[in-house]
Parts: sequence; structure tokens; C-alpha cells
Amino acid sequence: MLTLPNVTGLDLCLACVGVYVLKRVFGKKNPPYPPGPPGWPLIGNVLDMPHIKPWLTFAEWGKKYGDISHIEVLGQHIVVVNSLNIAMEMLDNKSAIYSERPILPVGGELVGWKNAMILLPYGDHWRRQRKNFHSVIGTRAAVAVYDQVEEVETRRFLKRVFATPDQLQAHVRHTTGAVILRISHGYEVKENIDPFIDLADRALYQLSVVTAPGAFLADVLPILLKAPEWFPGAGFKRLVREWQDTLEEMVSAPYKFVLDQMAAGIAPESFTSNVLGGSTGRLSAEDEHITVATINSFFLAMTLFPDVQKKAQAEIDAVVGPDRLPSFADQDSLPYIGALVKEALRWHPVIPAGFPHCVSKDDVHDGYYIPKGSMVVPNIWFMLNDPERYANPSQFNPDRFLANDGKEPETEPRTICFGFGRRICPGIHLAEASVWLSAVMSLAVFDISKAVENGIEITPEVDPLSGTIRYPSSHLKPFKCSIKPRSSKAVALIEQDAYY
Repeated sequence: MLTLPNVTGLDLCLACVGVYVLKRVFGKKNPPYPPGPPGWPLIGNVLDMPHIKPWLTFAEWGKKYGDISHIEVLGQHIVVVNSLNIAMEMLDNKSAIYSERPILPVGGELVGWKNAMILLPYGDHWRRQRKNFHSVIGTRAAVAVYDQVEEVETRRFLKRVFATPDQLQAHVRHTTGAVILRISHGYEVKENIDPFIDLADRALYQLSVVTAPGAFLADVLPILLKAPEWFPGAGFKRLVREWQDTLEEMVSAPYKFVLDQMAAGIAPESFTSNVLGGSTGRLSAEDEHITVATINSFFLAMTLFPDVQKKAQAEIDAVVGPDRLPSFADQDSLPYIGALVKEALRWHPVIPAGFPHCVSKDDVHDGYYIPKGSMVVPNIWFMLNDPERYANPSQFNPDRFLANDGKEPETEPRTICFGFGRRICPGIHLAEASVWLSAVMSLAVFDISKAVENGIEITPEVDPLSGTIRYPSSHLKPFKCSIKPRSSKAVALIEQDAYY
């Protein structure tokens, strides 16, 4: 019989120490995480995660820790990227593993926004959706099919602004919604209060709330999802029930409209009628938000930078003249207007902190370990305000995008503001076209300036709200401005009727 040697507790302890030392010396080690604020035991960087204007805090991290930084919040790794080059290397060049979206237990899973394009998990379903969107609005040529829709709705926008200029922001939302509903469902909105526009406003406001970082404690403590409604931190369940109904109605009501029109044989061509069953109800939440926010940004910029407005109007007057409104046919002949639209996109990005990507498997980038499941946040605000790329970035200066006196144009903002990789906003071409047409038609007929109240000129505050998509204020705080027709000929152009 084999006799085992006596093994004491000390022997076992020494053996364990030896195994540990061997693993430390010879075992495989992951590279370090990117640098970042030091966390606390157990809770990590919970106290470091910013909730108000996070893009500013992220920019400060960039100054302190470098272009790529890292925090860990209750086990969730978050990587912040302040460099355009690194964002493109990670999110564009390695998009095969950097194209997932974070799982939002409250907004995505419970409310149901996980089925919208912006949150849809990367995979076959997402690819089918993306293909459908691309066929409708994926190229400028595809969007050009709807040029008449855009021109008619923008003419109606001019009439609304002329009649009630103090309701500018509401008119911008109404017109953008009208264009998207016409393209997506063949639905022509009612002139004043439209039920579908109101429904979309409520649903997209709710989307901005549920996708804001740290909106619900249950997003980082999923155990609260099973807690009773009266339990501290579980009050979100009351909102969930209401917001589920809003989202369901926003998807089903326009969809039913198309079905009824098709059954009656009177349905106009639309995205939903062409790809019946493949739509999530609207073209893109991103597209609508970007368009609304950028048009509002344009009006704010014209209020604050009158010299830019005069230069743009001089170009329109020289090319188009006073006897007709500009159209898409004039686009190539109006380079300064094109540069102005680019500057509007850069000056106040609608999603300054970006919408986070998730990495689907472990990666090492620039010597730093990016574990599977990490959220990667591109700080779009800093990239578009980086003084190394944009001279005097706080100034609204369209000339930065024109080649003047042998100087090369500055970095094209569309490569940044619409996102990166396979998650780039599918509505780029529609958003750009809508903003360009709104800007050029408005400048052709209106003078935009600071409002005057009680003899005092009011200078609007340039300050974005917080959140991911900052709705319903279209990311800028509401502001006042004066909008008046340029001439009697301008009034005549505004009052012309517009029909499909």
C-alpha cells in the first residue's frame, strides 16, 4: 500500500503561495486599462461618472489622461475617446467588434426601444433594417426622390414662421416631422396640431430620457427590475407602463394608416408601403433629432453672427435673385451656403457625448486592454471643438470649410457628427438636405436678428441641455430672435402656395 507523506497546514500554505507566484511570473497578463480617474473599492468610479454636460468632463479627462481614458462603474467598463484618429481606428477600422450597442434594461428592454435602429443589437436583424433604410435614404440620389416633398414642406415652414415667428422651435419640429412622416408613411400632416407629430414628440422625448447616462438606477443595478414598485429606486415602473403605451402607439398608429390606405387602394408610395413589415414605425430617431437640432442651431448662429448672414444672403442674391426661392437645383452654385450648413453641424452637435458603442470581444488598442462588453464613448463635442483641428472653434465661421488663399479647408464635420463605423446615422443625406434647404430658403426671405424687448436687445444664451439627444429643446435652450421678411418681394415668395 502506498503511504502518503504527512502534509501540514504550513505545507499547503507554502504550496498555494508558490502556485500564486508562478502564475504572477509566468502566467499570461492582460495589458493595462487606459488611464483614468482612480476608483474606489467595490463601487469603482460611480462618483466620477458625470451626469451634467458629460462631454466637458470627458474633455478634461483627455487633457489629464490622454486621448483615451477609462473608468469602471459597478463592473461596467467605460472607455472615453477624445481623439478623432483613435475613434476612427477603433470604431471604423475595427467595426466588426465595435458595433454593438449597450443594453439598457429600462429604456431598451422594458419600454421597448431596443427594437429601434439606434439601439438594435448588431446582427442579422440590424443588417436587414439597415439595408431597408439604405434603399430609401442611404444615398443623395435616393434622397433626391423626395426633393419635392422637402421643398413643399419647407415652403410651408416659411409661411408658419412668417405668421408666428415667436414659435420658431415648434415650427422646426413640425416641419421635420412632416418630411419624415411623408417619406416613411405617405402621411401629410395637419397644418396646426397633428396627432402623429404630437405622438412622436412625446415618444422621442421619452427616448432621450431613457438613454441618458445614469437615467435609472436599475440600469446599473438590475436587481431593481424585480423589486416591487413601492421599493426605493423602483418608481420607474410607473413611467415604464406609460411609455410602453406611447411607443406602441407611435409605431402602430402610422403603420395602421398605411394599411388602411393600401386596403382602399389610395396609399402613396412610402418607405412602409414599399417595405411593409420591415419598418419600426419611423425612419430614424437620430435623423429627426439631428435635423431639428441643426436647424435650430442655424437660426441661433444667424442671430449671433450677422456678418455670416449678410455674406450668405449676398451669395443667394447673386445666384438666385429676388424673384424666386432657391431650390436643390442651386446647390452646386452656392458654396458658401454649403459651408454654412457644415458649420451648423459642427458648431453645436446634437449628440455631443456620442452614442456609446460596445465591444463584442476583448481587444488591445494602442497597448491598452479593452475588455469585452466595454462601452466606448466618442466625445464628439471635443472632436468638433478641438483647437488643433478648428481655429477659434467657438466662432461660427463657414469660411473654415472653404479653400481660401491657398489654405486647405478644416476637417469635414460630417465625418464626426453623424457617428462612426457601421453605426453611423443612416439619415445623413436626408438630414443634410433638410438643413440646407431650410437654411437657404430662410435666408432668401428673412432677416434674422436679436430680439428687442422694452428697448433692450436680448442676446441668446449659447448653452446646450444635458442628456444624449437633448429633446424636446433640440439640444439648445429655447431662445428668442427676431425674424422679419427682407422685402415686399420676399413676402410674395413666402405667400406662394405649395402643393405636392
